[in-house]
Amino acid sequence: MTSDHGADQEGPGFDAVLRSYRLRATLTQEELAARAAVGVRTVRDLERGRASRPQRTTAELLAAALGLAGADRLAFLAAARGHSSRTQPPPRYVRLPPASDLIGRDDEVTQLVTRLSRPPGDGSRGITLVGLAGVGKTSLALTVSHRVTQAYPGGVAGVVVTDGSTAGEVLGGVAAVFGVGRPDDLAPRFAGRSALLLIDAVDRAPEALAEALGRLLTQHPTLRFLATGRHPIGLPSERVQPVAPLVAPPEAAGTTLAEAAGYPAVALFLDRLAQVRGTPVDPDEVGPLVALVRRLGGLPIALELAAARGRVLTVAEILDRYGDRVLDLSGRPADGGVVGARDLEGRPTDTGVVSVRDAVAASYRLLSIAERKALHRLATFRNRWSLDLAEKIIDRDPTVDVVHLLDRFLELGLLSARGARAFRFRLLDVVGDYACEQAAALGDLPSARRRHAEVMADLALSIAPDLKGAHLAEAAARLDDVSGDLGAALTYAAKEDPHTALHLAACLPRWWRFRGRDVTGRQWLRRLLADPRTADADPAIRAWAKVGLAQLALEHGSGAEEIGSAQAALTEFAALGDVAGQLMAHTQLAALWMTAHGYDRARAHGEAALELARRSGRIRDMAVAENNLTWHEIREGNLPAARARLAEVDKLAGRCGEHRLRAVAVANLAEVERLDGRCDEAARLGRHAIAELEDVGDPGHRRRVLATIGLALAEAGRTRETEGVLAELRPADAGAPADGPVAVVEGALALLRGDERKAAELFEVAAAAYEGGHDPRDTVEAVVGLIRCTREAEKRAKMVHRLHEMCRTSGIALLPRDLKLIGASAE
Repeated sequence: MTSDHGADQEGPGFDAVLRSYRLRATLTQEELAARAAVGVRTVRDLERGRASRPQRTTAELLAAALGLAGADRLAFLAAARGHSSRTQPPPRYVRLPPASDLIGRDDEVTQLVTRLSRPPGDGSRGITLVGLAGVGKTSLALTVSHRVTQAYPGGVAGVVVTDGSTAGEVLGGVAAVFGVGRPDDLAPRFAGRSALLLIDAVDRAPEALAEALGRLLTQHPTLRFLATGRHPIGLPSERVQPVAPLVAPPEAAGTTLAEAAGYPAVALFLDRLAQVRGTPVDPDEVGPLVALVRRLGGLPIALELAAARGRVLTVAEILDRYGDRVLDLSGRPADGGVVGARDLEGRPTDTGVVSVRDAVAASYRLLSIAERKALHRLATFRNRWSLDLAEKIIDRDPTVDVVHLLDRFLELGLLSARGARAFRFRLLDVVGDYACEQAAALGDLPSARRRHAEVMADLALSIAPDLKGAHLAEAAARLDDVSGDLGAALTYAAKEDPHTALHLAACLPRWWRFRGRDVTGRQWLRRLLADPRTADADPAIRAWAKVGLAQLALEHGSGAEEIGSAQAALTEFAALGDVAGQLMAHTQLAALWMTAHGYDRARAHGEAALELARRSGRIRDMAVAENNLTWHEIREGNLPAARARLAEVDKLAGRCGEHRLRAVAVANLAEVERLDGRCDEAARLGRHAIAELEDVGDPGHRRRVLATIGLALAEAGRTRETEGVLAELRPADAGAPADGPVAVVEGALALLRGDERKAAELFEVAAAAYEGGHDPRDTVEAVVGLIRCTREAEKRAKMVHRLHEMCRTSGIALLPRDLKLIGASAE
């Protein structure tokens, strides 16, 4: 609706008044003539000014046909009689329909209202809202226009640009909505007062609109504009503001309806769903609801079209049917009020735009061929990406300036950007889907996916060296950020480009291990190494893949199966002169032989790693080797030697800034102190180690250290504190079976309480859980506990024999503490 505070101006001619009211009623001249039962020529002549004063009967028929009442009818009849608006209320030039309820745009409305309510300070004369069809540009512009009427005493009015409009037609339309007959009459109409022009669908006739608006802004310094379209107008005084989809819940969002409804995209979906469905969303629908809204990318047209299906489908069924084909969502104005993208007159903004695919296609058609090919490449990313990654994935096209390209995509609303100092970009989900669809149709998708896999392999290679030492947690987090892309790249390359897939997988074992994905990682490496197409791959890559395979196998008790892989890697690294690879292979072989009960071989590989590290001056690797050899000193019962090695680890780790390794050394020292009977000191060191390990982001060692603390506290008779440790150790799933650490600590606690029967059961569980594990002393610990619980002489004798046989085969020397505990149990 035009807001006009200039009632002291001479009223417009009847031709302009009639045209204004007809346009407000969205009637053609023929339709108005039919409604009024007058000749269409009469209407045409009146609008052209050829008949300035209609007969009174004709005027009244026209007023009735236009649905005028009250002040509007009086003003219309006064203009028909040629009376001045000095004595009648000025006509209401309604070119803005009432603003509908706008969901999820409060911040944008506030920002735009603030900007349009104050004098332009940056030289801009207007703002253009750009974005996909159906993103809500027109609704946002309407709401803002209604909010700023007080700041524009010259009036607020809107026009809709039609296909093929000329500059003259645009100027005529602007004059009409401001209530004057000709563009030349706008100057006295404004009379130096601020006015705002809302222009919808600027992309329909961009050249004509740019010419007409440029002329208007030059002639009328107090005129400003707010425009909407799929792309900017292109005026120097224009400020462009992309309109992004509504914020959708992240993957880690809450699972209650109240939490989900706090996100604007969910709020809009729920509002539209309520219009077609009488029942509220059930609690079990919240999960599918969040997943659906996230998949729809927060695009209002997609949300509305999906919600319309709620008349016959549950939310879960909508997700199941359309989650993987969002582009196929479509509808018509009759579909439950879900209309899609509409202009100021309530008509679809594009003929045929009744589906999400059509909405995206309308913007896609604005791109050049080079821009489309670049979009195809970028669409292969699953996560947000940086400018650097964008340049790498499309670097084969030297004609494309990536910075300009991203700015262009942002300008068209195809892209979202996040961040302050370093931007991270992402194509809207529906845009990415459509780009992949078009790339497949053009035969461009395979090359795009191949390039994506190559870029991800190069990225993983650049991060891999930091997946150890002080930078481990940070490096792992960088890979976490692109985890979806890593998976997509592996999946594609394993089928179509196995060399790249092996290159990528060989860089990831430490990350897989750190994130508890050892089984998945091992499956990938075994599959790729067994693929005959990788037989001629770079020997270094194959060697790193083999040693990574062994590293991952250790995590789930299958280390002995991969001794051959690690030995082959060591041989290949030695032939290549790769010191880092040899150190890694020796370290893994030391651990692998431990699980295969080849303890002397394990120690030999540990000492070989230490000697190689010393020769090559690698301080961190020296610290790692010293720490690994500590367990051999403990196995042989030489606790002073173990302390000496751990002191060396602490010193070396401090020299190279290895905080994680220092924390591991403290954890190992806590175990040494416990085995030496110094339980209070062991508990203190263990707590300190846990705090340090949490700081460096290493959850893998936490359970082992907690077991050390729990056993130390139980042996010290500190029941309540042991219970607290046990609560930390127990899995969140109460029905899950107890693992070794839980069973051994719970058994020690039961023994402390005098429940020997329960303790025996738990120590038996612990012994079975530890059997075949990396450290045979864990099994010894459980069997010692079992002996302590056994009073029957014959049964106890069998268990003691079992213990001694275990020590003989594993080369473990029983410590004074062990002998004391066994002896105490016999008393």
